[in-house]
Amino acid sequence: MARNTTVQADQNAPAITQMLADFVASHPSRGWSDQVDNEAHRTFANWTGCAIGPATHETMVAALAAVQELEPAPQAAVLGRSERVDIANAALLNGISSHTFDFDDTHLKTIIHPAGPVASAVLALGERLGSSGRELIDALVLGIEVSCRVGNAVYPDHYDRGWHITGSTGMLGSAAACSRLLKLDAEHTRMALGIAASQPVGLREQFGTMTKPFHPGGAAKAGLMSALMARHGFTSSKRALEAPRGLLQVFSDKTDWAEVTEGLGQSWEVALNTYKPFACGIVIHPSIDGCVQLRQAHGLRAQDIEKVTLRVHSLVLELTGKKTPVNGLESKFSVFHSCAVGLLYGRAGEHEYTDEVVNRAEVTALRARVEATVDDSIDEASSDVTIHTRDGRTLHLFVEHAIGSLERPLPEDMLKAKFVDQAAEVIGKDKAQQAWDVSRRIADYPTLSALIEAATLR
Repeated sequence: MARNTTVQADQNAPAITQMLADFVASHPSRGWSDQVDNEAHRTFANWTGCAIGPATHETMVAALAAVQELEPAPQAAVLGRSERVDIANAALLNGISSHTFDFDDTHLKTIIHPAGPVASAVLALGERLGSSGRELIDALVLGIEVSCRVGNAVYPDHYDRGWHITGSTGMLGSAAACSRLLKLDAEHTRMALGIAASQPVGLREQFGTMTKPFHPGGAAKAGLMSALMARHGFTSSKRALEAPRGLLQVFSDKTDWAEVTEGLGQSWEVALNTYKPFACGIVIHPSIDGCVQLRQAHGLRAQDIEKVTLRVHSLVLELTGKKTPVNGLESKFSVFHSCAVGLLYGRAGEHEYTDEVVNRAEVTALRARVEATVDDSIDEASSDVTIHTRDGRTLHLFVEHAIGSLERPLPEDMLKAKFVDQAAEVIGKDKAQQAWDVSRRIADYPTLSALIEAATLR
């Protein structure tokens, strides 16, 4: 049977593969403002804490066991652990760990978690190469720029198709960042981006399972390997991103090339990064924030609450509409569970997303009294929260922007507390404090050894 092979695509797309390669290879070190550099350090520090915290989680235990079956060479650190593995699998494992608690950074314009793929790759490769902290931060900024600009070009159509955009753009950021660390020229960097373009990873169907955090880990490993292959002469299409059958036009019906090209090297996506105060899907945060604020303002206890009604954007229930989660991973995708723990405990950190808490009687009872309805006049970054009390009061709060958003950035003391709280349970409080101090000013260090020493078990 004959097929219609006509490609309805942009045949005259700009040469963005070449543009991005030139940019990554030639942009000067620290070629951005102090504010951007500070945000890059906040991004790296937040990622480090998020990678250490889940080091002993069952997800990491299983992934590490699989890697050890390959008898890897001990080239690079796995944060929060004593084991060492080859650099590709260190990138994989640290990427998995950093996303396991769903507590990592978020580029709100695209819902990309940009540090997971990029930082995981550059830490492993940078340790092996003896790179400086300055070189690591430079590579991190440039890699995040590549993945987020590509994400900007295809979001939301690409995401709506079911791709987990963190993984499906992260391999490009990882390839770009590793090419920078390897000091590849523009032509080899273009090849690295092209090789990575054939390795997108991540389906939204996997949310609520161990495979979701695999996505940034898989992207980190794919990008690192792409850069190494390009370094040794492996080739790819020179138009792997923009061609009619290239990555972006296959990914999405929306391909806004200007999102990639305009202001490249002048405005910076890492400056738009945000950090989660709650260990769950970002679209739940406004609802949790509203519940916590009402709890604090009115001294609410579970027994005071008749019911909670939420009005939210449809994306909230599409992503986090699990009414009766049965384990910790599923509960991160339940706006009902998240509001219940926010009201009960005044927080929604990783401790509130364990299997035990999910099935705790007081949690399941209050969760059953949380209702949510769709109202697409409400932005996906907002939530309308109403609590009806058993003594007849109606308490209401509209949260336009949650704590941790660009409009209400997570304060430095809360970012540090989040880091230390996660890391201390794995490496102890003293080492956690040390790891925070080093990661927060990593560009001052001539090598990465001080961070590795602080952030691993010896």
